[in-house]
Amino acid sequence: MGTVSATTVDVTVLASRLRLAVTRLARRLRQRADAGITPSQLLALASIEGAGRITVGELCRVEGVQPPTMTKTVAALVEAGFVARELDPADRRVVWLRITPAGARLLERSRSRKDQYLVRRLRGLTSEELATLERAADILDRLVAEDEG
Repeated sequence: MGTVSATTVDVTVLASRLRLAVTRLARRLRQRADAGITPSQLLALASIEGAGRITVGELCRVEGVQPPTMTKTVAALVEAGFVARELDPADRRVVWLRITPAGARLLERSRSRKDQYLVRRLRGLTSEELATLERAADILDRLVAEDEG
């Protein structure tokens, strides 16, 4: 399978189309999440889960959010029972955040709903379209990984 040269594809137009499609898909997935918490709380919860344990300051850096905003987000997650605060035994000034079993269940339900939505949509595609999307997913993963590295 050959590659398409940049001269035959207007990358500016492609970038715009991809941005719009990804934004719309993300919006639809957020709507399907039905988590009962805000999208920013859901993102913070997923970051806490991924870290295992994390401080509010580290969470601010990961999410690109200012401390007052994250403090409110974390307080709501703690109050809902989705996140627990733990004092660091070596330095009592440090507070670690960790996901609770209830928070993990909430994330799993949210992810499952989103996956189910996508599965229903994907089942309506041809095998050729599915193969194209599989290749596109690999490419999108690579694009994102290049930013993270």
